[in-house]
Amino acid sequence: MIWIEVLALIVIWLSFWSLIPRDEWWFRGADFPRLQILFVGLIALVLMLFWTAPWDLAREVILFLLIAALAFQLKMVLPYTFIWKKQVKQVSKDQLNPDQQISVIVSNVLTPNDQYHLLLEQIEQHQPDIVLTLETDQTWQNELAQIEKDYPYRVAIPLDNLYGMHLYSKLKLVDTEVKFILSDEIPSIHTTVILPSGQAVQLYCLHPKPPSPTEAKDSTLRDAELLIVGDQIKDLDESCIVMGDLNDVAWSRTTRLFQRISGLLDPRVGRRYINTFHADYKFLRWSLDHLFHSTDFALVHMQRLPHVGSDHFPIYVVLQTGRIFEQTQEELEQTDADEREAQEAIQEGIEKAEKEEKLVTDEIAQSYKAGT
Repeated sequence: MIWIEVLALIVIWLSFWSLIPRDEWWFRGADFPRLQILFVGLIALVLMLFWTAPWDLAREVILFLLIAALAFQLKMVLPYTFIWKKQVKQVSKDQLNPDQQISVIVSNVLTPNDQYHLLLEQIEQHQPDIVLTLETDQTWQNELAQIEKDYPYRVAIPLDNLYGMHLYSKLKLVDTEVKFILSDEIPSIHTTVILPSGQAVQLYCLHPKPPSPTEAKDSTLRDAELLIVGDQIKDLDESCIVMGDLNDVAWSRTTRLFQRISGLLDPRVGRRYINTFHADYKFLRWSLDHLFHSTDFALVHMQRLPHVGSDHFPIYVVLQTGRIFEQTQEELEQTDADEREAQEAIQEGIEKAEKEEKLVTDEIAQSYKAGT
């Protein structure tokens, strides 16, 4: 039954591999399937305990390391279950105030997906104040045109590179900017939403590249983009929401650092997972689509919406702002070490972006020279 020990060793290796502080995708990829690793590890633990072969030193060492690996995985994923303390308060029935609420749908539609009607049905059913679509190109923009009558405020960035982005809003948008923070290929939307009560909310819509063999070889630019936004937010004394497909999981080192730097809260903590990717594979899912918010917001409603033909599920979230929530909800504690780590990651990302831009410029210049 050597395969039981091999299974346990794989779980041990993946668990501690993810602790190595490297940005390459083959390191950072171990951040994603923690639930799956935990599940396989529990199976290996049960099999080892009930395996009738005689115990020896090697088996005892493997068992000890397996228990340590499972404890580590539990530490990472348990905050996103009901047994943990809620990071965000639930708005009670007697506190509900529609004028102080904002509802959003975030959906990575998958550019080749042509089941447009499925997302349109969700928008029609839930009637959110804000719709953010990701990976939307000109064809998707044309198909979504039918909702424009209900969403007079819009930001359209149709792209064919899987990083198009469209923002539709029933609420007034002001001071809107489309920024390309670290890459000319990756847009983000920065705007201010005016709630029915007149309160202004800063809104950041992001979709950085993931670390993967087909996208970015490392997570440097993704991490830096998220932390640059977090660094800007920490100096704001305003209501704020960050949302989008961040191509990172909620429990990753970078996402947790972003929360501590920005002071934003995650409504999933103390409630449940909202695993949005991969929509087609039930046992290979994790949370890639996120919504974080400032301490003056509390949660009215949150759910993962049905399949819309994409490899991502949409999410639907309703928040309500109020001073009572700001007084009872606390930001995560930031340390000097967090600030140093964030600034180092930001600087590394800026330097990498500048280097990549120079390479592109040099290639264009060489092509032009060769052509002449």
